[in-house]
Amino acid sequence: MQKKKLLGCSFPVVVVVLALLLLAIIVSFVGGPVGTKLMGRSESFLPSWMQVDKPAPELPAEALFHIGSFPVTNSLVTTWISILLIIVLAALATRKMKMVPGRLQALFEYLVSILLNLCESIAGPKYGRQVFPICATIFVLVFVNAWTSLIPGYGSILAMHGDETLGPLLRGANTDINLPLALAIIAFVTTWFFGFKASGIRYLSQFVQLKKLGRGIEEIITGNVKSGLGNIAFGVIDIFVGILEFISNIIRLVSFTFRLFGNMTAGEVLLLTISFLVPWGLSIVFYGLEMLVGIVQALAFSMLTLIFTSIAVAGHDEEGHEENASH
Repeated sequence: MQKKKLLGCSFPVVVVVLALLLLAIIVSFVGGPVGTKLMGRSESFLPSWMQVDKPAPELPAEALFHIGSFPVTNSLVTTWISILLIIVLAALATRKMKMVPGRLQALFEYLVSILLNLCESIAGPKYGRQVFPICATIFVLVFVNAWTSLIPGYGSILAMHGDETLGPLLRGANTDINLPLALAIIAFVTTWFFGFKASGIRYLSQFVQLKKLGRGIEEIITGNVKSGLGNIAFGVIDIFVGILEFISNIIRLVSFTFRLFGNMTAGEVLLLTISFLVPWGLSIVFYGLEMLVGIVQALAFSMLTLIFTSIAVAGHDEEGHEENASH
């Protein structure tokens, strides 16, 4: 009779692991800052290697050194590490391509097929394939940055300059507002590029709509005052709508930036706080939650880029169908 298993392990093993995890949480809580305060003790009974220093998160990334006047921050270093890791994994996965793929090649092919099918289903086969490299790059970079920052001890290595502590050597790149802002600018430029590619100069017509206003002025000049005033009124509304549309495009930069920056920074602060209050056990639960958040944020950023790009090219396709229908 085959024994039942949970997550590939027998039930006795799972029970032992859960019991040890619960014991670690209880001991950490009682011996941590909260338990120490509640029981009126002056200091924790936990050994120093089990205690976590009080977190002191800094929003600005710390500069490690300068290249000329350009500061190289710890978040920039982690971005370089993430890019290098992506390049190495991609090279290993595609070095010896086989009809029957190995695990790494199969993983990469699976990821590429999912993202490509998603791009084509939203933006269509033509533009979906064109925008796929940008959306896939954004997804992979945000995802790798999010997961590498969860490696235990990632931010505990300090950069020193003589006796001066410069700050952590490594810092989650997604928690530095410069990276989300850079990705937001790339997404913004991508949307406008494909909008101009699909519609040409007509892409600007969504922001500058003067047809009805011009028609109204022309009708007033020719003596059709009633109809002309109506078109002028609608023309003013169109101008106002165009201004709002332009503002909404600019606001996307802010929303893209602070959505990623805010969620990832909040997650990092949460992990630091939980690890300080309950040093062992409970933080594992939040690590799992942050792994899920990393995937969600990477998918959200890349898919919003794809959706706004597909909206930018959709007007061109609709105009093309209308012109064909009129002919």
